[in-house]
Amino acid sequence: MNPPDFHAALRRALSLAEQAVGLSDPNPRVGCVILAPDGRELGAGHTQAAGQAHAEVMALRDAAARGHEVRGATAVVTLEPCSHHGRTPPCCDALIAAGIARVVCAVQDPNPQVAGQGLARLRAAGVAVELADAAIAAAAQEINIGFFSRMQRGRPFVRLKSAVSLDGRTALPDGRSQWITGEAARADGHAWRKRAGAVLTGIGTVLADDPRLDVRLVPTARQPLRLVLDPQGRMPAGARVLQPPGEARVIGPGRADLPALLAELGRQGINELHVEAGPTLSGAFLDAGLVDELLVYQAPLLIGEGRPLAALAPLAGLEQARRWRFVEATAVGQDLRLRLRPM
Repeated sequence: MNPPDFHAALRRALSLAEQAVGLSDPNPRVGCVILAPDGRELGAGHTQAAGQAHAEVMALRDAAARGHEVRGATAVVTLEPCSHHGRTPPCCDALIAAGIARVVCAVQDPNPQVAGQGLARLRAAGVAVELADAAIAAAAQEINIGFFSRMQRGRPFVRLKSAVSLDGRTALPDGRSQWITGEAARADGHAWRKRAGAVLTGIGTVLADDPRLDVRLVPTARQPLRLVLDPQGRMPAGARVLQPPGEARVIGPGRADLPALLAELGRQGINELHVEAGPTLSGAFLDAGLVDELLVYQAPLLIGEGRPLAALAPLAGLEQARRWRFVEATAVGQDLRLRLRPM
């Protein structure tokens, strides 16, 4: 009898967690695999929409549907099983009731209502608990980077997206920007919108481009909330951003304090905030140090005079420049996708 390969099961569970993107918010994206003592997969699942079953319950249901007995089995899960009553009962109780003998967990839940209590309850019930190695833990946290941000900092993870030319222009001087990047990059950008609980832009972008800012180039179970900063009340009644599908809100006068806005979005359960804005608002986020990741699509063309990625405050010297590190550089169609995070 071959012992279970927990690393392979954790990778499988991480791939299941990815299937909860665009579905589970504001809950974390979690995957669970249940293994027999000989390593066979008995059941698997991922978190459903808020108020519906979590990954552990989905995996138990899957095992039952396959006709498998799970007593004495191992549950491999990407995030600590919850221990509190929210919209659904605690997952650790479901595992205990099912007779699960061991739980292998990728990372502890940062939610103060859980934060080790789920693992403690499992151990108290006689369930063996193991934590994954640092590499798996980091991958599990990355899938839920916005959830960790909201739990630990009280605000969403902010991703600033832009499409630029080789010479760093986002539009012609008159604001025309359709299209700097190709179709593949535009579809890829929608996949990143799908990750977000909310998409934010400024009224200048709405007036110049009349964007929809919804997710339509990739499949999704839910639309992110669309937010428009409009301090002077200039929003046109027929703007496409206000139209279905999904919900849109206009943030008006006196409500453009960006740190306060992020704190409020955190209280509303927004895990990831996707910013697609013009140079003024992008510059405001960057100058305030509120951007956690830059998502830049660079097209192989030169524009010359035009609008920059961000209108930043002037520096007294180059030593004051903000430093970023590359997380990724990947070809997407004819363009290059760059992801950077602050150093």
